[in-house]
Amino acid sequence: MQNIISAAVAACTVFISISAAAAMGRDYQANGYDIAVDDDGSIHMPDVDFRTEWTALGTFSIAGDEEAEGLHVVYTQPGVAQHFRATGMFPDGAVLIKELLSTRTEDLTTGTVSYAAERSGWFVMIKDAKGRFEENSLWGHGWGWAYFDVAERTTPVTTNYKAECMACHVPARATDWVYTRGYPVLETR
Repeated sequence: MQNIISAAVAACTVFISISAAAAMGRDYQANGYDIAVDDDGSIHMPDVDFRTEWTALGTFSIAGDEEAEGLHVVYTQPGVAQHFRATGMFPDGAVLIKELLSTRTEDLTTGTVSYAAERSGWFVMIKDAKGRFEENSLWGHGWGWAYFDVAERTTPVTTNYKAECMACHVPARATDWVYTRGYPVLETR
């Protein structure tokens, strides 16, 4: 009887593990290449409600002299953070959207606060572990790179990631070109 129970528990554990892995894979594998990349490697903003349907990784505040001058809030698809915590790597097809927001600052009962105001644009990175678009100037170093102005979601302002993106990301080279230290949801505890 004990052997039957042990076998049943083992079978359930394997089924749950496979189901969880499949579910996690579905979340991000129907991903960047399906929702933000054309056949030639052109990148466009995903047509998804990333603010409510995706995971918020974290927020950077752009400091001014006396108040925040902007906020950068970063989102990714469901399952990506779990994959990163389990492997220490972003999965192929992961999309990171950094939404740029201006701020307003005022005195409230809790003190002087700065909070999000108007959107000004989005930076989009799409993990490319396979080097799919080597001839496209928006792809390299394991990612697709693009910036979109708030007025135009289909055509990026960026024309060459090496000239327009890499200088800002060199300090994050050791963490796959992403400032992971600003994303507490990626930390394993």
